[in-house]
Amino acid sequence: MTTIRREVLTLPAAELGPDNPLPPLKPLDEVHQVEDRDRQGLPRDMARQMGYAPLTGLLPERIRDGYDRRREPRPVETVVLENDRLRVTVLPALGGRIASLVHKPTGRELLYRNPVFQPACFALNGAWFSGGIEWNIGATGHTALSCSPLHAARVTAPDGGVMLRLWEWERLRDLPFQVDLWLPDGSDFLYVGVRIRNPHERPVPTYWWSNIAVPEERRVLAPADAAWHFGYTRRLRRVDVPAYDGVDRTRPLNSVFPADYFYDVPDGRRGWIAALDDAGSGLVQTSTDTLRGRKLFVWGSGPGGRRWQEWLTEPGTGGYCEIQAGLARTQLEHVKLDAESEVSWLEAYGPLDVDPAAAHGDDWSHALATAEERLEAVLPRADVEAAYAAWSPAADTEPGERLATGSGWGALEVLRGGFALPGTPFAPDTLGEEQRPWLELLRKGTLPEEDPQAGPPCPTPVAPHWRDMLETAAATATAEYHLGLAQWHAGDRAQAVRSWERGLKAAPGHWALLRCTAFADQEEDNPERAADRYEEAFDALCRAAAGSDPATPDTPDAPRGPDAPDVPHAPDAPDVPHAPDTPDVPHGPHTPDVPHGPDTSCTPHGPDAGPPAPDGWEPALAALGRETAEALLGVGRTARAREVYERLPARTRARGRFRLLEVEILLAEGRRDAARAVLDEDFEVADLREGSETLSRLWAACTDEPLPARHDFRMRPPE
Repeated sequence: MTTIRREVLTLPAAELGPDNPLPPLKPLDEVHQVEDRDRQGLPRDMARQMGYAPLTGLLPERIRDGYDRRREPRPVETVVLENDRLRVTVLPALGGRIASLVHKPTGRELLYRNPVFQPACFALNGAWFSGGIEWNIGATGHTALSCSPLHAARVTAPDGGVMLRLWEWERLRDLPFQVDLWLPDGSDFLYVGVRIRNPHERPVPTYWWSNIAVPEERRVLAPADAAWHFGYTRRLRRVDVPAYDGVDRTRPLNSVFPADYFYDVPDGRRGWIAALDDAGSGLVQTSTDTLRGRKLFVWGSGPGGRRWQEWLTEPGTGGYCEIQAGLARTQLEHVKLDAESEVSWLEAYGPLDVDPAAAHGDDWSHALATAEERLEAVLPRADVEAAYAAWSPAADTEPGERLATGSGWGALEVLRGGFALPGTPFAPDTLGEEQRPWLELLRKGTLPEEDPQAGPPCPTPVAPHWRDMLETAAATATAEYHLGLAQWHAGDRAQAVRSWERGLKAAPGHWALLRCTAFADQEEDNPERAADRYEEAFDALCRAAAGSDPATPDTPDAPRGPDAPDVPHAPDAPDVPHAPDTPDVPHGPHTPDVPHGPDTSCTPHGPDAGPPAPDGWEPALAALGRETAEALLGVGRTARAREVYERLPARTRARGRFRLLEVEILLAEGRRDAARAVLDEDFEVADLREGSETLSRLWAACTDEPLPARHDFRMRPPE
């Protein structure tokens, strides 16, 4: 009999930490973008879908950058689905990922199972981890739900047994979805039924890729003779499969640099992808035809790919590649989901054993034919279609015992829209503190006023219906702040700035509003005023964190340049860049802090370090302090940037990201040797972004010596 049970898995795990409380206003930093010249000559439907509604920002999500790299044994809640043939371990609190898929008769782990939990900056909104099977919904890249909880419950399976349902409301595209894990008694294959629904009265772009991590010492087979190759040079080109440039690219370690291979599977051919070891054994994934795309991602054998592999797990545990299946031919495309419609399909995952001489032979057509014959023998295509037909009506079956709880955002949207979503109940009891202000706006038409002295503002729903409600709500500082975010998200930047400026008239010195206007100034190519406003915002945040009364300047937009008379400055911290040989510039943890006037200090400073952050304020101080220092550096106010940096809590300054900020400041001061000394220290930048070249850039600015292996995260060949 198939069973479902809850278990606790203990493994070395890093803390996720708090989210960044500043709403993300930057355009999406996504490395998967294609140059316009490469779109010419593409198949018409592919070119159209590449240009269809790409995601431009991360609102209403928050950036998840509070994690670290200190791994300790920690408990992780799991749900185990098991029959006499397979054991499936699911992590409902971490995006519903399948962490392990064990074939019991042979004892084989069919996936790459990461022995640790180590977040890294790969998801659209930051924190992500490697291994297992993840469900990517939303937009190009790893889902914003990578490290977020999903709802989970038992459901009656089509065969009368049990299956595990996972569901949530995806907020980037404002769509509910579900993933049903069905393991029939006696089956060697796990069935996965997926449904995405659009309850709105407008079409919505959607995206899905099931991402499967497998050991990289494999040969990857997929039914195609060509693929679309995409590397981190952002070039897309059609290449032959299995080999191009004289190298067999179906063997992950044969490539040097990380790359995607989107297989051009012919229309009408069965969709599948397999990763087989030297004995011809491994994992196969297949599906109904709705899931059109198949992909291989490789880290490659170069130093950058090897460094990333170490970064994501423990040294010596082996590397992985990814085999994937998606709605479109490439991950550079988004698909239109019509108003009040849905899309669904069924996938199957299980073991495949193929004659190794055929699977690894030079005759690609023979390798594919042999693998397809074996797949048809163990799981006929007709059986997958029949399983989908059996599952489809069961997708509406109401869940039974709740096994895990996701967010309250789906419940809020269901209350607002009155949506009927059989099979995926977003219960009112899941509403939490983040949804409370919006529930009041929905019921009373007013948004509760937030005290900037009490903590960062709550997250902001930005969908059109919430923007409409904010536009008719009382024009308080809180309402104007959130309305501006919704307008910014919609691309109406001028209206957003007007909303934020109205909010500042109601609440002068409101640090969150000042930060928004500062960012807008940067985007409008007014860096000097942006720096002024960033300084004012950071000062106001420090006062709020310290619990003092907020300042209420009569002219919040007045310039705050180095000669402004109303801005207090310490006499020994002039806003003049340091010459290369300037001695005794206060910096680092072993020198006294630069003194500050009474209106700009966060809290009293200790003798050897920056001030501690009051409870709950450190994420905001870190995020705004970093933005402020970078804005000041951008306009040459180096000493002021250092002043901001040294006012940050000592624990914040010890984080790897802020050590890099220290290097930037030292370089701006002309202190190249001191900057190099920092890079020589033993620290790690936990939230180093996929594709980032910050470390190599800073190293080159400090020295002509070769880049050390520990700093080499380069994912493309040098130009």
